[in-house]
Amino acid sequence: MCMEALLLEYLPILIFIGLAAVLGGALIVIPLIVAPSKPDPEKLSAYECGFPAFGDARMKFDVRFYLVAILFIIFDLEVAFLFPWAITLGTTGVFGFWSMMAFLGVLTVGFIYEWKKGALEWE
Repeated sequence: MCMEALLLEYLPILIFIGLAAVLGGALIVIPLIVAPSKPDPEKLSAYECGFPAFGDARMKFDVRFYLVAILFIIFDLEVAFLFPWAITLGTTGVFGFWSMMAFLGVLTVGFIYEWKKGALEWE
């Protein structure tokens, strides 16, 4: 008797999963039936930045592109850490302050390294 009561508590979850599966399947199948499928060459052509694609999609990029991308991620993460730190600075105290200064110091050293390597200069 106790096992039936326990299983009865899971019934709403099973109903929810079943409804989600039915709705998901319907949302996949209905467009296949209803939507017209007459692709033309213009619709199937590659399009980027307002002009047709040219060259090989697997061409090599300059390493500086990746360095700038990494630099963007680093400074994006820096901002993501700085806002909560600034809000809680009163409660974190001196340890929180010097921990963030060490973090900013490491980022500054990385930025200076990329600057010296010429990663921020484009030809």
